[in-house]
Amino acid sequence: MSVQELYAPIADDIAAVDVVIRQRLHSEVVLIRQVAEYIINSGGKRLRPALVLYAARAMGYSGTAHHELAAVVEFIHTATLLHDDVVDESDLRRGAQTANAMFGNAASVLVGDFLYSRAFQMMVKVGDMRIMEVLADATNTIAEGEVLQLLNCHDADVSVDDYLRVIRYKTAKLFEAAARLGGILGGASREVEDRLGAFGMHLGTAFQLIDDVLDYSGAEVSTGKHLGDDLAEGKPTLPLIHVMQHGSAAQADVVRRAIETGGRDAFAQVHQTIVETGALEATRAFARREAQMAIDALALIPASNFKDRLLELSDFAVARDR
Repeated sequence: MSVQELYAPIADDIAAVDVVIRQRLHSEVVLIRQVAEYIINSGGKRLRPALVLYAARAMGYSGTAHHELAAVVEFIHTATLLHDDVVDESDLRRGAQTANAMFGNAASVLVGDFLYSRAFQMMVKVGDMRIMEVLADATNTIAEGEVLQLLNCHDADVSVDDYLRVIRYKTAKLFEAAARLGGILGGASREVEDRLGAFGMHLGTAFQLIDDVLDYSGAEVSTGKHLGDDLAEGKPTLPLIHVMQHGSAAQADVVRRAIETGGRDAFAQVHQTIVETGALEATRAFARREAQMAIDALALIPASNFKDRLLELSDFAVARDR
């Protein structure tokens, strides 16, 4: 199922969110508008906003605050992308130049700050302390995840648990928050809110694990980024950790040296060890387990077309090729 098909039942909501995004991007500072619009309009999947919308609708919400909060989540996500690309020195995302490559590092960092602060202005206007608590906790945890990932770079001894902690903090936490927000808007009990949060967390983890797979197996025209970016940055992702733990001493040594030195020179050798040890399929299997846990977490949610689409998001997260 394509993204467009997945979002068909909330097409009007998505359109309303786009209107909110454009309204809230307004600034008298021209460069802020240019950079923010460039990254917002660069072809993202809008999965996190869709989670807010679908979770709210699944809980019977019929107001309009979910449009504002979906835009808040997208702004927070976009701010992390702007900062990520500066830290990682990336020059390609979604098949186009990154904002830092186009406008420079300073502009990217500062516009990322603008998006964070604008997001908090928007959530305050919603006027719900639980919503503000969820989003404040999420942004703090995401920042911790960024630092943890930085500490893990070039460390070939990172464990699976260490790596999963980075994923839970850096990527899955915003998925979790997005699903929680929909529950809060829909008046869910704390138990149901927690179940929605667990759904988002496991979905976000599965999504990131497939990103790790695609960094070694995707087509650049589909993924919109250079293959081997993680290796170039010395990031010990799950396929590499699998080789370190299950490969021969010689295979593990190839990966260790590549993680510790970074760069792309050893990509062909590392890719060969990943194929030989079944690391990509092992990572996909891990992602499928996470997706199933996401599905299981929705057991208490009443049946509806919106719940069905949440379940389909779990399938999409692990089946995608971009």
